[in-house]
Amino acid sequence: MAGPAFAQVPDEPAPGDARKIGSWRLACATDQMTDKPVCRLIHQQWIEPPGPGHAGLVLEVIQRHGQFIPAVTSRELTLMGAARGLLALSGTAQLRFPPKPMAEAPCALEGRSVICAPTATDTPRLAEELRASPRLLVRVQGLANETGEVPMNLPLAETEAAIAAFRAGLPAGEAAPEPPGSGFDLRWLVQRFRDFFFQ
Repeated sequence: MAGPAFAQVPDEPAPGDARKIGSWRLACATDQMTDKPVCRLIHQQWIEPPGPGHAGLVLEVIQRHGQFIPAVTSRELTLMGAARGLLALSGTAQLRFPPKPMAEAPCALEGRSVICAPTATDTPRLAEELRASPRLLVRVQGLANETGEVPMNLPLAETEAAIAAFRAGLPAGEAAPEPPGSGFDLRWLVQRFRDFFFQ
């Protein structure tokens, strides 16, 4: 079963409440099984748009270690787009809020999603820089993905207000919930790809 319709399409309206705040899109829906809200705060511009055989990559604000931080995500992967899961084997997103130094965000599989998130060490700094910076440089490198040597330059606007609205849409005392999974094991599928191509 697919997750919320906004999981892969930042340019289109989502079910439930969806609105633009500066450079961001806040989309919320209600999980029909738990009646809890599922919200995502994503940038309106793709880092890498979806194409044949692969899902898109987008800048997303996620809650980790009690703070709201930038992450590069590819959500709700399907069998047709499972090649994107190879990014989780060795991929890294490089994030920089100029003129601050760059931080690396290792990629990993979380359910049906690839999440490239900063480490716990970098989380406090990036959470603060995200709220104040007018732009973010992003470069993603790894298997099955190469955004090139020149990083993406994403303009940021009204980030503080967007995060406040995002926080207000979350269940009290809970971290942002993950979209529901599908039942197939993406880790197993990625392992099969790796075994086929590299052994």
